[in-house]
Amino acid sequence: MDIKEKLNLFVEYLQIERNYSKYTIASYEDDFEHFMTFMMQQGIASFEDVVYSDVRLYLTVLHGKKLARKTVARKISSLRSLYRFFMREGYCEDNPFSFASLPKKEEAIPEFLYAEELEKLFAVCDQGTALGQRNQALLELLYATGIRVGECCQICLADVDFTVGTILVTGKGKKQRYVPFGSYAYDSLHTYIKSGRQELCKKSRQESAALFLNAKGAPLTERGVRYVLNEIIEKASLTMRLSPHVLRHTFATHMLDEGADLRTVQELLGHAHLSTTQIYTHVSKERLRFVYTKHHPRA
Repeated sequence: MDIKEKLNLFVEYLQIERNYSKYTIASYEDDFEHFMTFMMQQGIASFEDVVYSDVRLYLTVLHGKKLARKTVARKISSLRSLYRFFMREGYCEDNPFSFASLPKKEEAIPEFLYAEELEKLFAVCDQGTALGQRNQALLELLYATGIRVGECCQICLADVDFTVGTILVTGKGKKQRYVPFGSYAYDSLHTYIKSGRQELCKKSRQESAALFLNAKGAPLTERGVRYVLNEIIEKASLTMRLSPHVLRHTFATHMLDEGADLRTVQELLGHAHLSTTQIYTHVSKERLRFVYTKHHPRA
């Protein structure tokens, strides 16, 4: 069995057994292609011939390209998983990446928005139009729930439960969870579904089950969501970057600033590990100033 055939089997394993998304699998494939180029340059004929000294040399090559530590860690982790699969299938006896130390990730504080910035965003959309109602509902829902952009685009009309104020979200690995939303998102969604969405549906010959539709009545894509958010930023005349992930960061930051416990935020965000959620335990400058002023005797 040649290298390509073995890689195809691993990709099938990621798709079927691990339920990884196509974007995650594409990242894996990029990592494998990069390593195979290195193997060819070093005259290494097969995966079985790779030894720990080759791994160390590969790490040197990665650091020489001045790649981000996060990128290097991902590549090594991908290859470690690949060899773990090979060992399981009996293609090789050892995992040369098992002893490779991953570089520590940079402790970057996630970008988030302050309350006054959010208010400017929420005041932009013209709710007298179908697209304006959709944009307002989209903005309110992303901030109200902290869901990922991919999760947002997968939401169907039937997933919204106005009775209890929750949305059924399908996350990574096709894991499902119920996420609550508040009164502002409730009102915006209700208006959009009863009015704007019905108007957008008429633009398409084929009826869609998707919650959010584009101007032609087709399901709104991830790229479309980013385009909408960029338009909102321009209209609000704010000089900052707005993405679905910034709204996700904002949701988590504001929840923790207001006293929510880490486990609850972890469950709402759909994180598999608590350590992923802990990055949001930073506090905003306003929160620091508020606590200082309230509790310091000579503030």
